[in-house]
Amino acid sequence: MGPETPRRWSQRVTEHSDALDLETGVFTLDDPRQIALSLKRSADRSARRKTAPFRSAMSMLNFYINRAGRNLPEERRACLERAKDELRAAYGRPRRGRPA
Repeated sequence: MGPETPRRWSQRVTEHSDALDLETGVFTLDDPRQIALSLKRSADRSARRKTAPFRSAMSMLNFYINRAGRNLPEERRACLERAKDELRAAYGRPRRGRPA
C-alpha cells in the first residue's frame, strides 16, 4: 500500500461512493427507523446514484454490515438488520420472508 492509498478502502467507499451521499453518523444511530429514514433521504436526494433509490440505500446498508464482518457486535448487527425492514417499509416494499 502506497502513502496515497488509504488503509481502509471501505471507509473511503462509504465516504466517497457514487451510490449516495450519506448523512454524518447514520450508522451510529441507535434507532433502526432513524437509520432507514436517513438512508432514504440520502438516496432520494442523490444525483450520483446509478440505480433506484431503494436499491442504493439497501446496498449501502448491506455494504456497511458486510464490511464490519465479525467486528460488528451482535446487538449492533441486529439493529442494522432491523433497519433493513424499516427501509423496506419506508419505500412501501413488503418485508422479506414475511407475507405482505
